[in-house]
Amino acid sequence: MTEWLYQIDLAVFVFINTTLANPVGDFLWPLITDYDRILIVRLVLVSVWLWLIIRGGARGRTAAIMLIPVLFFADQLSSSLIKPWVDRLRPCYMENGVRVVQNLHLLVSCGPGKSFPSSHAVNNFAVATLFTFYYRRLWPYVYGWAAIVALSRVAVGVHYPSDILGGACIGTVVSLATILLWEKILDLFRKSRHTPSPGETT
Repeated sequence: MTEWLYQIDLAVFVFINTTLANPVGDFLWPLITDYDRILIVRLVLVSVWLWLIIRGGARGRTAAIMLIPVLFFADQLSSSLIKPWVDRLRPCYMENGVRVVQNLHLLVSCGPGKSFPSSHAVNNFAVATLFTFYYRRLWPYVYGWAAIVALSRVAVGVHYPSDILGGACIGTVVSLATILLWEKILDLFRKSRHTPSPGETT
């Protein structure tokens, strides 16, 4: 059963990474997969975060501040716990001079990390879930972008489709859990502030 699932995973990987490869994708996919390393993009992202803090009101400040623990928990769970536990080799990994998946279309450095889950998928879906929670109308855009970034990891040859699907699920769940925990803490805090003291009439 496991081998059958792997063969499906591999077939989809080859279709996306090799069969659909073309010069336009060869140019765009590496830019998409590492978009957060581009200076102008970083400046825009920092500017948006600062705008949310300064001009975003209570909702914007909450979303901006919650971005920090959401990304921290999602990334640490993925990179420090799940990846070492699953210990899956990337399709581009060289083992005894031979790649795990031969003849793949590698567009970026393979990197030393493990394959499952894709941290790009985890982190981007965690962020998409966060902003969907506080800004419902943004969901098609933030989830759409998260999906494109996740897909880019297969297109550039460093992750299997199951890595990005698993990463999407993990990022979504971790983000929701972090947000709901925070909302629960806030709710308890609000209730404690309105709890009548002993002897106080209501």
